[in-house]
Parts: sequence; C-alpha cells; structure tokens
Amino acid sequence: MNVQPETAATAVPAPEVTVISAGHERHAAAPTMVFALGVSEPEGHDIYTIALTVQIQIDPAKRGYDPETRLRLQELFGPPGQGAASTQSLVWARVDVLVPSFLGSTTVELRVPCTYDLEVATAKYFEALAGGDVPLSFHFTGTVFYRGPDGTLQVVLIPWDTDARFRMPVATWRAMIDEHYPSGGWIRLHETTLARLHERRAERGLPSFDACVTELLEGRDGG
Repeated sequence: MNVQPETAATAVPAPEVTVISAGHERHAAAPTMVFALGVSEPEGHDIYTIALTVQIQIDPAKRGYDPETRLRLQELFGPPGQGAASTQSLVWARVDVLVPSFLGSTTVELRVPCTYDLEVATAKYFEALAGGDVPLSFHFTGTVFYRGPDGTLQVVLIPWDTDARFRMPVATWRAMIDEHYPSGGWIRLHETTLARLHERRAERGLPSFDACVTELLEGRDGG
C-alpha cells in the first residue's frame, strides 16, 4: 500500500460532497437526524472507500429573526437590541461515516444523534425558532482509499477545504422531536432536587412529575 502525500503533483482523488436532503430516522430509539450526502470524484478514480469525518456547525448570523424569536434567544445571544444574533457558529455534532466503493458518484446517509436537553446550546437554538430554516455548514475531513493505475491500493487525505452548506427546515427538526417527545420536553435537575420531587410526588399521591411541578407552580399548599 502506497501513501500519497497531500501535496502530490500527480492527479489524486479530490472528492466533492454536497448535502442533498434532511429527514429523521423514524422509530429510532433516540432522536436521530439523517442527512443524505452526495459524494462525487470528478477525476474518475476507482474509490475503494472513504473514511469521512463530518463536523456540522450552525451559522446563526446567516438568517433573520423576528422580535419574538430574538427574545427567546437572549439566553444564547444576549438581550434584543444588542446587535446581530451571533457572528460565531455553534458546533452541533461531529460524526464519522464510511462511504462505500464507487466510481463517479454515490450517496450515503449521515446519521446525527440529537438531544432535546434544553441545557444544550444547540437544542435551545432549535427550540427557539418558530419556523424558517437553520443555516448549517458541513466541514469534511478524512481519508480516501482508492486503486491506483497499477491496481495497488493508494491513500490520500481529503482536501482541507472540502465543505458544504445546507439550510435545514425547522419543520424537519420539529417532526423528529414531536415523534419522540410529543407535547413535552426535557430539563436537567440536580439529584437533590429530583429526590425532593420524588418525595413530594409520593406524599401527595400525584400521578406524574408533570402533575407535581404543576402543583408547585400553581402554589397549592401541600398541607
């Protein structure tokens, strides 16, 4: 096996990657977004496989926000009226995927595990959006394994500037969340707080934690 240096003068594979579509994996054990990636190799090399690493970032500054949405985002970006939502990207996920053998072009599914924990910045961002789309950038790194002219296995790194842009509809995210957490959400509690909720729920004979928290919010006296 020969290793091609990244600066090789010979024609080596330089894969191009695009994001075709986004959806969610139905009936998955946990929320999982699925992106369809289009992978092509214009030089005509016989690709054995690509070990692809993908970093997905949210680019908040690349969309507009109405006043209500801006207010919901103040925990992330500060109070309304203090400039643009953010000029910095939010790292959403880093995922690995193997691209199978192909000649010319192929497609592959990229599965991204998701959370609805509203303590996580990206989940807060998604939850705050009422509609429109989410500007995403995909940055690709990894290794290409291909057959050289003499039939031997060759290796080359994916060019450092390989990336793609995609605007994911907010409705796509909400469809995934609604399947797993219909009419609900998640918050993280300290173990002491959770233990006290357990005790109050048992003392009051309440059917759920939701009922327990509702009673507390309504200020009903446990005695």
